Amino acid sequence: MKEKTIKFAMGWIKKADRDIISARKLFESEIYDYSLFHSQQAVEKYLKAFLTYHNKPFSKTHDITLLLKKCIEIDDSFRELIKMEVDKLYPRGVMVRYPEIEDEILESEAEESIAIAEKVKKFVLEKLKM
Repeated sequence: MKEKTIKFAMGWIKKADRDIISARKLFESEIYDYSLFHSQQAVEKYLKAFLTYHNKPFSKTHDITLLLKKCIEIDDSFRELIKMEVDKLYPRGVMVRYPEIEDEILESEAEESIAIAEKVKKFVLEKLKM
């Protein structure tokens, strides 16, 4: 595998790791909407890291379901993440950034989103042997 491809995949992982750190800090500050957003972003970036590692192109998207489908084309075991409902973070995790969305994000919802991001991190890193 090309070193450049691995380096680019690692770049996605580093960004995703920072999103989890951000989600936790925001959660501790009781800023649940942006905690959810960063959890969603982490999931998205871990999936993009896997796709990048396998040279599978993807368009600019926040759609976790779409990214999961592309991952499944490479490795069918990604269906486990669908069973864990990791895709429920989209579109809600992205939409919370906009003022027209008035739904309050509950503490439990933000906490669950961080747990989902952690599960996806573990799953993807095991697949990439990192």
